[in-house]
Parts: sequence; structure tokens; C-alpha cells
Amino acid sequence: MRILIVSHSYIVDLNCEKLRQLAQLDPHNQVMVVVPQTWRPGGVQNRLIQAPPWQDGNFQRLPVANFSQNNQAALMFGWPIVKILRQFQPDIIQVEQGAKSLAYAQLITLSRLLRLRASHCLFTWWNLPYTNKFPIDWIEGYNLAHTDGLIAGNQDGVNILRDHGYRRAATVMPQLGVDERLFKPQPQPELRSQLKIAPGQFVVGFVGRFVAEKGILTLLDALAGLRDQDWILLLLGRGELAATIRRKAATLAMGDRLRWVETVPHDQVPDYINMMNCLVLPSETTQQVKTLTAVGWKEQFGHVLIEAMACAVPVIGSDSGEIPHVIGEAGLIFPEGNGEELGDRLRTLITSPDTAKTLGEKGYQRAMTHYTNRALAEKQLAFYRQIRGD
Repeated sequence: MRILIVSHSYIVDLNCEKLRQLAQLDPHNQVMVVVPQTWRPGGVQNRLIQAPPWQDGNFQRLPVANFSQNNQAALMFGWPIVKILRQFQPDIIQVEQGAKSLAYAQLITLSRLLRLRASHCLFTWWNLPYTNKFPIDWIEGYNLAHTDGLIAGNQDGVNILRDHGYRRAATVMPQLGVDERLFKPQPQPELRSQLKIAPGQFVVGFVGRFVAEKGILTLLDALAGLRDQDWILLLLGRGELAATIRRKAATLAMGDRLRWVETVPHDQVPDYINMMNCLVLPSETTQQVKTLTAVGWKEQFGHVLIEAMACAVPVIGSDSGEIPHVIGEAGLIFPEGNGEELGDRLRTLITSPDTAKTLGEKGYQRAMTHYTNRALAEKQLAFYRQIRGD
């Protein structure tokens, strides 16, 4: 099967592992990944990224001249994309920029003009209801009408596009898997010592952006009710809420229990996760986040959860968005924004090492079964074969 994947996400080498695995599943598979020639993600990575070409067996990444350097929906490609389509003759064209993507509309149109016999797939993360206005409604309608397969990062994403008229095949799976070669159980006593964490102290961990919707302030409230327990809070990340977190921690007289690590290379993140006795993702649904075409945010997946699970670190998550479905029976869930309930879940793990160990083991097995790059590649290939009728 000749598979063409289009997304800005794969300018990062580590993000390509699932697709490299996809190319290896069948000797007849050929996977070509088209990425923007230049991209500026914004946020903490506010710099221009240029991904080099990459060939590895039947996997190939090809940068193509692009229009728009930082807007996912507005991304489009220059004339070389036509030559690529003609030469590659894909069986599958998958664009991972959402249902309202101009790049997806562009690839569908070119595929039809060139009379390719490709099946068209889209990937979306969006999981909150929305109403479109012209011309966005026309673009989305055109894209959905020519979509043979929908892959959504969460069940809400499928339900929303069903409400918008999509009726064909759909499946739920994250865009990226966890690399079990990096994220694996590996104690870090030396790193704990460097951060002045005593051997017996319980480390509560958070990894992510310091923004209101990630629920860090609720996590502080929860820990304030556990002063009788010997815990340390390890915060890994950065963001606009950092000063507020410091002030609140000082007000709650827990500043000496905090450990801050703002910048860590991705290949070292597993070391810090392995320091933790549990990882918490206390995300909170909000209407304060706005994009060009929609308002609001709730947790779309929570990739850090499967990274912690792959390290056999027990996880606690709020019930925002996809989190309960990611965790399943392999962790603890609490109502979003409820510090008292989160404190109850934390107390369970702190005071019951056997429960923590059991949940860590369940999380590890769930990650290895459902969320490795290999597992996701196999699921994605099966979906392609379904829509192709193979």
C-alpha cells in the first residue's frame, strides 16, 4: 500500500516513529510524509523550524514549499505537491490538519484532477461542538463529502463530525504513540538526590504547560489538604501561569515542597517521570481559549499519561475530555476542578503502596497493548485496509 501522510507534526523526528513502524509492517507498504518546508510553532518553540528530507527503507519524509508558517488550518503547499502526487500515486492520502483544513481541500482537489484512485482520510483532535460560518462551512462540507476514513484523537471528535454530517468509516486513536525504548521503568535515585528529594518522600508529578486549563492550581489546592503526608511536588514545564503558581504555593506555605524543572530535552523526560510516585493530569474544560474558527478547550488526549504509564508510574486524571478513556481502569479519575476529590485520590496512592503498584502495573500493560507506536501503526494499517476493502 502506498500511503501519503501530510502534517506539520512530522517536522519533529521523534514524531515520525509510528509512521516508520507503519512502513515496516508490510514489505509492500511505502510511506511518504509531506511536511512544510518551514514552520513556526509558536509558544515555547517560537522559532522557525526546517525539517530535512529523510529516507529510511520504505519510509520517506519530504519537505515541500508551503504557504502559512504557523496556522494549521491555513497551511497549503506549493506547486511541487502536484509532481509528488503524480509520481507517488498514493492509495491513501491522509491529511492531519483537521476537518476545516485548506491543505486537505487542496489534496482532495488535486487527487480528483489527477484522477488518482486514492482513498482520502483526515485526522482531527477537535473535541468541542462548534458552528461554522461561510466560507469555513463550505470548506468543511467539501472535505467531509470526500472523506473515506476519519481518524480522531478522541471519541468526541468522531461524534462532532457525525453531527456535521460525516457518515463513513471512523476510528479513534492518538496521532502519536509512546516510544517504549525511551519511556520504560527505570529508577532514578541519583536524580532524586540532585533535586534534594529524600528516598522515602512521595513525588507527585506534573508535566506540561503552565496554563490555567491544565489545572495546576487545583492540584495545589489538593496538596494543601495533605500537609500531614510527606510529599514533594515536581513541576516539569513552563508557561504563563508560573508566577501565579509560585505566589499560591507561598500563600499555602508549601514553597519548600516544590521542585521546578523548566527546560528538559525530550529524551531526558523519561528520567524525570521515573522519579515520580504518581503523575497527575488535572486538566479543566474552559471557554477562555479561542482559535480562528472555534471557542473553548477540553483535554484532547493527554499524551503524558501514556508516557507515565509506559514507565509503570500510576496516573491520576480529571474527567476532562478524553482523559478517562485514555486511563481506563489503569488509574484514578476525579471530577475536574475538584481539589478535595483530587486530594482523596492522592491520599489513596500515598497511603497504599500496594494500590499504587497495582495501578502502575495495569498502566504499563495498557500502554504496551494500546499506545506504543507499533500498536498504533497496526491499528492504522487495519483501518486503511478496511476503507480500501482489502
